[in-house]
Amino acid sequence: MAQGRSADDKATSTSNLRFTVPRHDRGMKRRTLLQIVATAGPLLGASNAARAAEQDETWQDDRRTRAVPVRLRWPEGDAACGLVIHSHGLVGSRSGADAWGQAWQRAGFAVLHLQHAGSDTEVLRGGMRAMRTAASAEQLLARVADVHFAVDEITRRVRRGGGGWSRVHTDALGFSGHSFGAVTVQAVAGQRFAVPTHGIGEPRLKAFIAFSPSLGQAPAPADAFAGVTRPFLAVTGSLDSDSLGRGLSGADRARVYDALPSGQRALLWLDGADHMTFAGNGTQPLRARFGPLKREALAADRETQHHASIAAITTLWWRAKLLGDVAANAALRAPAGLGAGDRWRQD
Repeated sequence: MAQGRSADDKATSTSNLRFTVPRHDRGMKRRTLLQIVATAGPLLGASNAARAAEQDETWQDDRRTRAVPVRLRWPEGDAACGLVIHSHGLVGSRSGADAWGQAWQRAGFAVLHLQHAGSDTEVLRGGMRAMRTAASAEQLLARVADVHFAVDEITRRVRRGGGGWSRVHTDALGFSGHSFGAVTVQAVAGQRFAVPTHGIGEPRLKAFIAFSPSLGQAPAPADAFAGVTRPFLAVTGSLDSDSLGRGLSGADRARVYDALPSGQRALLWLDGADHMTFAGNGTQPLRARFGPLKREALAADRETQHHASIAAITTLWWRAKLLGDVAANAALRAPAGLGAGDRWRQD
């Protein structure tokens, strides 16, 4: 899951690229899932001050007869800017990841949060069966198509001008995502899967950040990621496990860095950070004490510190990789503010 409450990334089948829910979790009672909706629902809100800088719209993809809800954040002023697209994880929404969206907005970027119908908050109301259906190759491809459509629409609006769109540089577009959103990032960045996925890459995106990435099962990692040749930052931590109980750990997620081609990759590892740390719920952080989103006290206690580190380093990443900021690139050689158990790798 991701954003307002995300807990799913993927366990890719070698036969059908399906993101599966483990059998022992499939007996979770429907009422438990509805409790999660009720508990986590307020997390999808934002403060009045934050909302003043937000713009919610629904974009219509006529080709697919599909509505794509978005939340757009414009930076202050009228200077030219890059734009970052963000993808939520399973059962998330455009309202999540406010910690990242607001940080990047303050740094001068426009930020577009996508909401993916079929794998968003509505899925929780259908119970575990609906979650299994949503965690599928079909939904991944639908998400990828949402990203292609969003880039098309951004390009169209920039060409048309008006509002803030005349500020956006379409040669400075980045893409980030958490959990299932990280898998979406990996796909459009060029990862290969066990089934034919020709055409899912998006060449108009210049750099990427994957919060809680995962390798999948096939093909071999080095082969799967060989086509990811643009700047790619993987973000994970010591408690970044799998809320659905499939055995993923932060160490597993960090292996994405090792699979990436050298020269354009980076890894941020935070000691004590868990899966929901990387969802970026800053205004209303998750404090679940039951169910699959239950958090360890250490992660909750360190969340403010971790969010500050992530916001600072990812902002440097966007400035360096999207804008060619020399000072930001130099700062990434040894980012400040990391704790004793944290680490940064880049080559």
